[in-house]
Amino acid sequence: MFDLKGKTAVVTGAGSGIGAAITRVLAAQGAHVAAVDRDEDMARHVARDIGAAASPYRCDVSHAGDVDALFHALAAAHPRIDILVNNAGIAHVGTAESTTPDDMERLFRVNVLGVYLCARAALPLMLKEGGGVILNMCSVAALVGITDRFAYSMTKGAVLTMTRSIAADYVKRGIRCNCICPGRVHTPFVDGYLAKNYPGREQEMMKVLSEYQPIGRMGRPEEIAQLALYLCSDEASFITGAAYPIDGGVTAV
Repeated sequence: MFDLKGKTAVVTGAGSGIGAAITRVLAAQGAHVAAVDRDEDMARHVARDIGAAASPYRCDVSHAGDVDALFHALAAAHPRIDILVNNAGIAHVGTAESTTPDDMERLFRVNVLGVYLCARAALPLMLKEGGGVILNMCSVAALVGITDRFAYSMTKGAVLTMTRSIAADYVKRGIRCNCICPGRVHTPFVDGYLAKNYPGREQEMMKVLSEYQPIGRMGRPEEIAQLALYLCSDEASFITGAAYPIDGGVTAV
């Protein structure tokens, strides 16, 4: 099950956290994975750990020129692109009042425009070969209201609706498109956020953030990666246009 031998996958935001975990899991199942990150050193580090099954690429997904250059290079290096995981994204803490126009623009460019640009570049390559899979990283913030996440929630709502739109537009042409909606996941971003905003109180606030999930802890990147593997595999061939919560019970209570 979940055999990806002979397939090529592209994972954005692959340099750390969930993206790195997805890159490792897809490679372990036989795919050749293009590990894409705006920090080329981080992409190289992940690819080096994986070995021959991964290749590093630098790309800032918020810039059309970067994305076009990336997919031109990928098309030259690989006979086909089978899987695109739009994982690259940035977070923001703030309400409608405290969020600045610059904050909104920055979040939009990475989390929304980046998904659009990569999907737009990948779709013709997939269609040429008869189909493919696009998996977008969404969030429970697209499904429920979360305090202090105004701009972030806006972007993830857009990711959810883009996912469903792509699924509807390409369902007859061999392309499936789904999204994953994680709750809080323990990544380097969380550690950095706590160190910056709660110096000396990191453990206390980690407990608060963990208990937000009814299950009593944050998710692990590897758990998100296993769901990603399923949705990218042929075992999920009857699934498109779906949004999968993986949130420790947040949306259940």
